[in-house]
Amino acid sequence: MEKKFEELVGKLNISPLSVDILQPISLILKEEQDRECLCSFVHELFDSLLVVERWVWKVLSSDYYDEWINEEHYQEFFYTVTSFNKNLIFNNHNVTVDTKGSLLFCVSIDQITEIFTKLDRSTDVNNPFINIISLWLDNHSHFLYDNPRYDIPPVIDYIGRHIAIKYFMSKQYKLYLTELRQPHLIQSVFTAKFLFYIKTCSFYLFAYTYLSIKSSNYPYTADEMISYLSEDYLEIIHVHSYNVMSWNKELLGCIAHFVGLIWGCCWWDGQQRTQLKILFPKEQTACDHVEDLIRIIAHTPFYKRTKSVRSNDETILMDTTLMILFVIVQTQNINWLFRSNTTIRDTIISVSETALNDEVCLCGYCLLGEALGDDLRKDLKIADNISDYFFYMIQEAWNNSSNKYKQIPIEYLLKDFQILSKNDSIQQRTASSSKLSLFIEMSDQHPIVYDIIWALSFNHDIQQQLRSNSLFMSKLSRLAPQCHNEQMRKSTHGILWNLEINHQHRSISQNTNRNTFHIMISYSHQEKVLCKQLYDELTKNGYRVWIDFDQMHGNIMDAMAQAIDQSEIIIICMSGHYRQSNYCRAEAHYAFQRQRQIVPVLMQKHYKPDGWLLFLIGQLLYVDFTKYEFVRAMEMLTKELKAIHTADINIISVQPKQDIDVVPHSKVTITSPKVSLSSTSSSNIIEWTSTQVHDWLLEQDLVQMPRLLNHCDGRSLVYLLKYIDVSQPEQILSLLQEDSLRLINQNISLIELSRFHSMMHQQK
Repeated sequence: MEKKFEELVGKLNISPLSVDILQPISLILKEEQDRECLCSFVHELFDSLLVVERWVWKVLSSDYYDEWINEEHYQEFFYTVTSFNKNLIFNNHNVTVDTKGSLLFCVSIDQITEIFTKLDRSTDVNNPFINIISLWLDNHSHFLYDNPRYDIPPVIDYIGRHIAIKYFMSKQYKLYLTELRQPHLIQSVFTAKFLFYIKTCSFYLFAYTYLSIKSSNYPYTADEMISYLSEDYLEIIHVHSYNVMSWNKELLGCIAHFVGLIWGCCWWDGQQRTQLKILFPKEQTACDHVEDLIRIIAHTPFYKRTKSVRSNDETILMDTTLMILFVIVQTQNINWLFRSNTTIRDTIISVSETALNDEVCLCGYCLLGEALGDDLRKDLKIADNISDYFFYMIQEAWNNSSNKYKQIPIEYLLKDFQILSKNDSIQQRTASSSKLSLFIEMSDQHPIVYDIIWALSFNHDIQQQLRSNSLFMSKLSRLAPQCHNEQMRKSTHGILWNLEINHQHRSISQNTNRNTFHIMISYSHQEKVLCKQLYDELTKNGYRVWIDFDQMHGNIMDAMAQAIDQSEIIIICMSGHYRQSNYCRAEAHYAFQRQRQIVPVLMQKHYKPDGWLLFLIGQLLYVDFTKYEFVRAMEMLTKELKAIHTADINIISVQPKQDIDVVPHSKVTITSPKVSLSSTSSSNIIEWTSTQVHDWLLEQDLVQMPRLLNHCDGRSLVYLLKYIDVSQPEQILSLLQEDSLRLINQNISLIELSRFHSMMHQQK
């Protein structure tokens, strides 16, 4: 077989070629690509295969291509070689990446230029030449996506730039997108030229942007590309999400690769920048688009036709769509939609548990881990499935010499698990599955593992397992003061901090005053802008406030502990980012252990505390900075602080970047701002809303009652007054005392209760 193949290949340069040469070569390639021993065929006949590949590019770029392009045996030969190459890309991991690349990219820039020139001159929109070129370029795209570490040759950079300038940013591309926006497309729309522009060019640019192989003179930014595409993209997805059952294979391919291009732009160079703001200028736009995408991937045949490799359009569609959804969840603050919409949740669960492609399942599970809270994951009984799936892939990748699970690099798996490791249910599954040792084993080669172990170490069982590993404990003790990697050093300090048992007995430095600060603001740096406003307003009102604006260096755990020890009140700025931060979790837990007064404020719209954060704040009422205007929210926060804080305070100047020095100033008296109650327009209490009730209570200078009766409307207030009037005083005081301790963690003042009773009778 090998000798015959070499002899046939040796005759390729004879012109004109006869069927007697091309057909036998095609037959051998067809037979070999379906055999398990293809890798040995490639290794033994690499030189002959390279001759075939070069001959194809030579013929495709020749001046006489129109003499043979309609010959059936020529077309069959080209299609056979493209099929052989695609099979080589996906199904033969024993063939090295360099070998595959050498066969695929044995084309010169001059040849590519000639091919594009011929393509542009073609007046036949269904020219077979366009089909053949599309298939060869699609194979390039498959290879580039599947091998992100490959050292790309200059010819690929040239092709990417040419496609971007000549085809992507062209009137013809826009014209085809306009056609694609129509709800019912007849088969004749999908010409070879149409598919080249929308499917092949989009696919190539997706692989190009995904790999960040753009050169310094790449003609467009990601923002420019998204601005160019966004309107068409949103409309195309919306229109066709309602007729998904009638899609033909051509429409499927166009949409799959178009979605991929959008995702590539959103993750330009691996960084999320401003593209999502351009794509989704309003929250409702993002929500509508999520529902459109869910309608598409909910089509059962799509995810049931996924393959273990990313070789068909159904698999590409599922993969790119889930990645777009994942990007949206991470950037658009609409987790509430995924938690409240059962169709969205159930669809993603079905895809994750049914799809045959590991990358599709991986993305689906990451999406569920990011969007759903701990309680919901437990209720849906998917937390263990997610954990076990990751454990298996990470273990397999770690044991593989290439450090990959199939084609997924272990770095990608660890980065995704890093997100999941913040969740209590995942931590517990890690402990019960005894997988901590796996992560410890990987820690030398993959520094990200230290952040994962830090997250896991909030779990009691994990703490016990860590303490019992004396070698790793010694390693942590050595790394903490010496490590040059700052993030790794922070994680090491964090792990050791979590393993320290008696934080509540930690002594306060004798060199610092017990109450150096009235308030410490604990926040995630994603909410820095709003927290800076909060800090400015509090200091303007005379409070001494500690806040870390510049992300502390060195042993951040000791610095954090000192700040909490020196503060009376800890304002916890709640958000999804806060909930996911190891540092914020350690900070909040320490404040709780030290029995500091905790005042939660909500910084992220739609966010509902869950997991450890929900447990920590318990039934405490919080000020919602997303519901009220900032000034109004500050008034409410000031009332909360007044209930805890003394009125006479010393004002000092705080410079977060420098060491903290207490600078005494003259005493001032802080008075809470009066609240305008113009909204309480009705004299009939029964007609008051809960907001009007709250405002009225504040106007009476009541401190505890506005918090205790936060959700009461006027009718509830009247009923409460009647109940107080007709019941035994001891019984009323006991019941209110229980509610007060449960809701605001304070004993209710008898004086305030008496004033409330009196004010209510006056109002009536």
